[in-house]
Amino acid sequence: ILMSLRTLMREGMDKAAAIVEAVRLNFMPVSITSLTTIVGFASLNFSDSPPFWHLGNITAIGIAGAWVLSLTLLPALLAMMPVGFRVKRTSKFYKPAMERFADFVIARRKRLLVVVSVIALSLVAFIPTLQLNDEWVEYFSTDIEFRNDTDSAMAYFGMYPIEFSVGANGPGGVSEPLYLEKLDQFASWLRDQPQVTHVYAFSDIMKRLNKNLHGDDQGYYRIPDNRDLSAQYLLLYEISLPYGLDLNDRINVDKSATRVTATLTDADSIETKQFLSDAQAWLADNAPAYMHARPTSAGVMFTYIAERNVINMVGGTIAAVLAISVILAFALRSVSLGLLSLVPNGLPIMATFGAWAILVGEVGFSVATVASISLGIVVDDTVHFLSKYVRARSERKLSAEDSIRYAFKSVGTAIVTNTVILAVGFAVLMFSDFKVNADMGLLTSLAIVFALVLDFLLLPALLLWRSGEDEVAVAAPKATLAPVFNK
Repeated sequence: ILMSLRTLMREGMDKAAAIVEAVRLNFMPVSITSLTTIVGFASLNFSDSPPFWHLGNITAIGIAGAWVLSLTLLPALLAMMPVGFRVKRTSKFYKPAMERFADFVIARRKRLLVVVSVIALSLVAFIPTLQLNDEWVEYFSTDIEFRNDTDSAMAYFGMYPIEFSVGANGPGGVSEPLYLEKLDQFASWLRDQPQVTHVYAFSDIMKRLNKNLHGDDQGYYRIPDNRDLSAQYLLLYEISLPYGLDLNDRINVDKSATRVTATLTDADSIETKQFLSDAQAWLADNAPAYMHARPTSAGVMFTYIAERNVINMVGGTIAAVLAISVILAFALRSVSLGLLSLVPNGLPIMATFGAWAILVGEVGFSVATVASISLGIVVDDTVHFLSKYVRARSERKLSAEDSIRYAFKSVGTAIVTNTVILAVGFAVLMFSDFKVNADMGLLTSLAIVFALVLDFLLLPALLLWRSGEDEVAVAAPKATLAPVFNK
């Protein structure tokens, strides 16, 4: 609205009329961009993480409020405040930068269509190489004391406990020698794994009791020979514990299952997933069916949370893209433009992840929501450009080439300004000591910049291809073009 007001007043229109005309020209695109941005942020509700629900919903409410204020309070303030722009002096020897850029794009539209498409699709081709990987300790910068203390503790003790509830063959079954032997073998296998720093299993207690009750003879550091003896050892151990202590943290009430704890050291989510898979495979291959167990713990939850979020957010982003395309098709009264908008709206995000695959190679919980956040922002540039293009075609009856010139002249500077502001704003997050914020800021900034490139280089070429106008004269605009712009 401000850029339109500036343009109109520099062309000689008085302030009051320029405010009315600026609001009229931008009412539809501002409304559409607000709605589509709300849809983009609302898609964060597909996430498994409640904080992202709140982020999306609160931001959507804020966008709705900004839409109301932009169309009511802003014009009123502009009318009350002293606003003035010098009337632009026209010269047949000088052409504004955006008009010159429009001529450049139109003249080379076929080459740009091929080159930009190939580069963007080449980046997209790297997306399958991305790996879902996370390590929650590395969310924090080494400048934070907590991170340094955690790294020190990790080296000696490990920080990722994994719990297994290993079932026995019925109540009291934890005293069976076969069960204890298999449990001890499982504990030994766990200790042999490179990521494991400590294992605590009920079989260790029984072996130690057997040794203690045989005069600490090391030869008896083994599983008792029969169930009754094991049960007597267990009873003796329970009644000898100090007041207030019991074995309920290791054995369930009816003694039909025991808990095995394996503590992992510095392991990322890929290594943790492999460890969990190997542990379950060992139980499946070497233990009775009743001993098969699924690993649990906060570490297991964090191992899979990024994957679940990414899968859910892919569905949410697809739904948002389709909803935005439908909105644009209705608003622009063109199904083909609604479908065409899929390219400049979706391709920047995919190209961003392709570039991330080349630069980093891994994504985690921090980038699960980038697509939805970016989509709600990058669609704004497309909407403003297409709305001005459609207005030039329908109201001013301009050709496709001149309509593109009109779009660049009307909103080109505003789109660049908006992109710079948003990209720099999100780039500030890169300085955060919290990796989730830093990665999100960098990826969103990249997506915003890619969106500008595609909107300025690829979208005009697609519009000209859609129009079917192959002959382009770029040496100079048509003689009637400048007067039409100044109306």
